Amino acid sequence: MIKKILIANRGEIAVRIIRACREMGIETVAVYSEADAEALHAQLADEAVCIGPGPSAKSYLNMQQIISATVITGADAIHPGFGFLSENSRFARLCEECKITFIGPGSEIIDKLGNKSEARNTMIEAGVPVIPGTKDPVYDVRHGKKEAERIGYPVMIKAALGGGGKGMRTAFSADEFDLAFQTAQKEASMAFGDDTMYIEHFVEHPRHIEFQILADSQGNVVHLGERDCSIQRNHQKVIEEAPCGAISEKLRRRMGEAAVRAAKAAHYVNAGTIEFLLDRNEQFYFMEMNTRIQVEHPVTEMITGLDLIKEQIRIAAGEPLSVSQKNINISGHAIECRINAENPDKNFRPSPGTIQTLYLPGGCGIRMDTAVYSGYTIPPYYDSMIAKLIVHGKDRAEAIAKMTSALGEVIVEGIDTNADYLYRILNEPDYQAGRTDIEYLNTHTL
Repeated sequence: MIKKILIANRGEIAVRIIRACREMGIETVAVYSEADAEALHAQLADEAVCIGPGPSAKSYLNMQQIISATVITGADAIHPGFGFLSENSRFARLCEECKITFIGPGSEIIDKLGNKSEARNTMIEAGVPVIPGTKDPVYDVRHGKKEAERIGYPVMIKAALGGGGKGMRTAFSADEFDLAFQTAQKEASMAFGDDTMYIEHFVEHPRHIEFQILADSQGNVVHLGERDCSIQRNHQKVIEEAPCGAISEKLRRRMGEAAVRAAKAAHYVNAGTIEFLLDRNEQFYFMEMNTRIQVEHPVTEMITGLDLIKEQIRIAAGEPLSVSQKNINISGHAIECRINAENPDKNFRPSPGTIQTLYLPGGCGIRMDTAVYSGYTIPPYYDSMIAKLIVHGKDRAEAIAKMTSALGEVIVEGIDTNADYLYRILNEPDYQAGRTDIEYLNTHTL
């Protein structure tokens, strides 16, 4: 049994994990930076430990401090949430060496799937469709250009150890390749400390469809349906929904089976996400696997009734899955909007500062995951997301109407947010008709 969990994260996901632990009778330990001394997660946990100054490199990314806090408080497990150290194999390995349960896959699996080139090769061997691309790492422009000519333009250049839209550039011709490669490689080196790249064919105007999977240590693997994450800005997700209105039941079955096959091929354990690109001809391709809980996991919870954080903890404790594939039922439609402290009218400039007045919506089928409150000061050091607004309706039309109404009630004074921008997206005829793809926000002025 897991008796005490240290949450190696902050913000709404830390609060989300603390609440799940409370319901399971598990004690919690929060870690916080000096900038987060008044943060909600530090107040809600049973214990809280300061692990360093505000910058994440000195606090939430400080492995030694987090491990020390775990040992000092007697916690027997660590939940990494998402971001920060959640997909860091070195951190997972430290936990293993210190006999601390890491609530996620093992370090070897993170290594295997975190490297995009190796992950692609694993999927090819498992018979999962992949986008045509390089099989081996690419380190220089000359080699990359030869590979791009073999694959065929346009191509996407990506950091092998990347994520979050960093270290990515598109080249539509050989004339564009050199600059695109050099820019992506430099960005990858700065963001991830590694300049290994890989190249794949660029699928034009696809949808971003991901399947949530759960896998236990007994070899059982299930998928919980798909999420449509096509509303993105600069490769960053903005609105997610489940299920995808553009997928037939036959295609959903094929993609779900491929997702399960992918997880089994990787010998995966815990919660994970298989991400696909879906083109206009209903051909889908493996893109990557995220070895952690996702920001958008609540939409899956809303349509399945499952608590994914609790499932993660049970799996980490060695328990078998609580559900089988035949017992998973999809009900209704859910949408999530990411509310960020930023100003869309000023090139999405971050807006840290003190929240003077806060009103958040409620009602039937409305959920707000957040860690902010009136009087809370948003630090300048972290991601700008301050809340996730999630709604559930009987169908997509009702979910859109409910989200539109809920967004109209959001009041945050003292800082700028993107709430009005989200409202405008929801009222776009193309969005309401489901005629969107991952390029939509980059090609439309709202």
